[in-house]
Amino acid sequence: MAVVVQLRWDGVTPDQYETTREIVRWETDTPEGAIFHVAWFDEDGINVVDVWEAPEQFQAFVEGRLTPATTQAGIQGEPKVEFSPAHRIFDAQHGTARS
Repeated sequence: MAVVVQLRWDGVTPDQYETTREIVRWETDTPEGAIFHVAWFDEDGINVVDVWEAPEQFQAFVEGRLTPATTQAGIQGEPKVEFSPAHRIFDAQHGTARS
């Protein structure tokens, strides 16, 4: 079952995010199970909403690729992460939908 991952990480800067993105290369070497990613910043840090095929795939990505990259980018602390089952996914760009 697909899951929505909501992540909040205080103290992360846009430069650290860009460094992490370049190291992980999730846009050119998409992790297995990744469906959707959006990130934005506020005065406290980064916010992310992802959709993954399964929480185990997200965990494998975190352990195998994301954690080493965030360490290399100098990101400290731990994110707050919440998982919710996805009820419906609609991709407006490609005109696809699924439950």
